[in-house]
Amino acid sequence: MKKLAFILMFLGFNLFASDKLIIAHRGASAYLPEHTLESKVLAFAQGVPYIEQDVVLSKDNHLIVIHDLYLDKTSDVAQKFPDKKRKDGHYYVIDFTLAELKSLKMSEGFKGENDSTNAYPNRFPAKKADFTINTLEEEIELIQGLNKMLGKNVGIYVEVKRPWFHKQEGKDISKITLEVLKKYGYTNKDSKVYFQSFDYPDLVRVKKELLPQMGMDIKLIALIGLNEWEETFEYKNGVWQNYDFSYLLDVKNYAEISKIVDGLGPTYILLFDENKLKNNEIVPNDFVKNAHKYNMKVHPYTIRADALPNWTKSVDELFEAVLFKAGADGVFTDFPDLGLEFLKKVR
Repeated sequence: MKKLAFILMFLGFNLFASDKLIIAHRGASAYLPEHTLESKVLAFAQGVPYIEQDVVLSKDNHLIVIHDLYLDKTSDVAQKFPDKKRKDGHYYVIDFTLAELKSLKMSEGFKGENDSTNAYPNRFPAKKADFTINTLEEEIELIQGLNKMLGKNVGIYVEVKRPWFHKQEGKDISKITLEVLKKYGYTNKDSKVYFQSFDYPDLVRVKKELLPQMGMDIKLIALIGLNEWEETFEYKNGVWQNYDFSYLLDVKNYAEISKIVDGLGPTYILLFDENKLKNNEIVPNDFVKNAHKYNMKVHPYTIRADALPNWTKSVDELFEAVLFKAGADGVFTDFPDLGLEFLKKVR
């Protein structure tokens, strides 16, 4: 097989390009406001195999598809519910009922409550058009409906946002998410679903407790960030502490980690020798190789054509670096059409 692949690549074919996943990051979010149904329909139309859903719980326990825990920079919440701001200045999804959330006008991300400038200058104009919030159930029904009508099998890639935060609020978001997935038929490894989280301690609970209790066994992905992001906290020695992602980066732990998850989702910078990148040399490290030794997939995030790192000259060069030089199995991107076009070229 390897000899055949080498011959085909020599002749201009890349046998492995068909195995790479282009995952629509929050939909076709470079073109329409992230996590709106319109953005998801566009991603579906562009031909992606998977579309991502970030989920946060509402006050009345509905799974809301939104990236942040709060609504400040993607909606008109400050105008409609000024009294619901918490002391830290944020308007939290978890403080609103579904009916209240449905009354909001969603938007392309903007810089602040009093600054409607686009977070990404060349994207859909902020605070324009009529976009609304949606639930995970609504989005699943949309994707499954399109699959049925168009003869497709587009999958979902669900990220449970900050389970540790929801536990502090008295809610079990992971259990509620699994209940919804089971309701819609996503129950085993063959289901077109990935369940991902930055909260590795909670993923251990999902694998060892929740999935067996619910008669499920779906694919799990451990997201990996940088410690300084303070993305995840875990309860240790009676206090909530910043989670140390170095555990997920140490190959000595991979035999145990691979019993919990089916793959890893690092920020793509973790796939390369950072010292080499400073000199614009794109040299992969052993991250992917180590994960593959333990049969774990690697799906890094996030390629943005309008926010390229200074060590790449084009989005194609970045796709090439992540998917082929580093060898990742797939990648999240705000520009799924460009990712799919890139794979067509290398094929």
